[in-house]
This record gives sequence, structure tokens and C-alpha cells, in this order.
Amino acid sequence: MGKDRRPSLVIFSIIICFSIFTMLLGQYLAQSMQGIRVWNWISVLEIAIGLPFILIQSESGFPELLDKNVSKKMRFLFPSLIGIFFGVLDVIVIKVIQHPQPYESLPPFLQPFPYSLALYTAGAISVEVWYRLIPLSLIMWIVGNKLLKGKYTNQIFLFAAILTSLREPIEQLPDGSSLFIAYSFISGFLMNLIQALYFRKAGFLASLFVRLGHYLVWHILLGIYVQYLELGG
Repeated sequence: MGKDRRPSLVIFSIIICFSIFTMLLGQYLAQSMQGIRVWNWISVLEIAIGLPFILIQSESGFPELLDKNVSKKMRFLFPSLIGIFFGVLDVIVIKVIQHPQPYESLPPFLQPFPYSLALYTAGAISVEVWYRLIPLSLIMWIVGNKLLKGKYTNQIFLFAAILTSLREPIEQLPDGSSLFIAYSFISGFLMNLIQALYFRKAGFLASLFVRLGHYLVWHILLGIYVQYLELGG
């Protein structure tokens, strides 16, 4: 008997509904606020595309979203703490060391609170759908399951994990000193690699909560600090 996918489908359906809420909230706030980032139906679709891949998690060698064999600590607590660690590291390096002077306006990577809660949560979901859920599921399902019939799964996963973990640090390679570029690349690669490992151990939600922990510090809490203490609200 196959695994019950209904809890995974329910959770992911809630995620899609949340992305629709974020879109509608942004469109409403944009009527009276300038400079906020607003989602559209394309953004929602980019998350909804992940739904079919939720159906092949077990066949791809990954836990279901609420797999009973995965503890809450492995799914939520440890991933969140790891993400928070990387977020604090970014704040220290980028804000405290590189930009100690107050901002004169919200920088592009921050948004007004409390809208930032919805936007960056939905943004984290979108990133994880395209950086991990789709590519890792496809590679492990097609190559590991269908072509190689379960052989060399560890090697295939390691290759896929490294390959997908390179995407974000390469795409977001910053300008600046060689030391800062090296920090950005190494920290970005390590966080993504840890996310891939948690994806395999504890499923999609574990990988997502690493990013949510990072975004909580880097995008949301730092945004609150800049908005209310540096800019005076």
C-alpha cells in the first residue's frame, strides 16, 4: 500500500492559498503605499506548479510533508535555528560591518512591516519550490527511480544536492571586495547544501524552514529595525 499523500496535498494547498492571499494583500496595499513589491498570478502559478511534485516525494526517496517518521525537531526546530544562524551572520557582515550608517530609505531587500511577513514567507516558498522541490524530485525520480531502479541513489543525490546548491550563490554573486564575494558565495552554498540534506532527511518543509529562519532575521527583523529605528516608522 502506498503512502497517504492527502496530508501533503492539504498542506501544499494551504501554501498555494497563502500565496494568493499575499498577492491580494500586496495589490491592496499598493493603492496607498509606494515602493512595495506586489505579486501577480504568475507568482502564484510558480508555486502551484510544485503541486504535482508533491505527489512523487515517496517515489523520489524523500519524506512526505508530514511523514510520521520525521520528528518535529527535525522538520521545524533544527532547520529554523540553522536558518536563523545564517541570517544573523548576514546581518553582522552586511549591515553591522559593511553598512553601519543608518539607511535613508528601505533598501531593495527589505519591505515594510507587517507586509514583509507575508511577502517573504511566500517568497521563501517560491524559492524552495524551484531550488529544491522541482529539481531534486525530478532528478531522483527520473534518474534514481526510473532509470537506475534505485541504484547509486546516494551518489545521484549528492550530485543533485551540490548542483542545485550552486544556483543561488551564483545568481546572487555581489559586487565588492574579494573577501565579501567569497563570504557571500560560501555562506550561500553552505546554506543551500544544508537545505538539500534536510530535504532528504525530513522533507520539503524542513528545507523551507531553514529559509524561513534566514528570512526572519535578514528580511523581516532587520526590516523592522531599519523601518522603525533608523527611519522612524
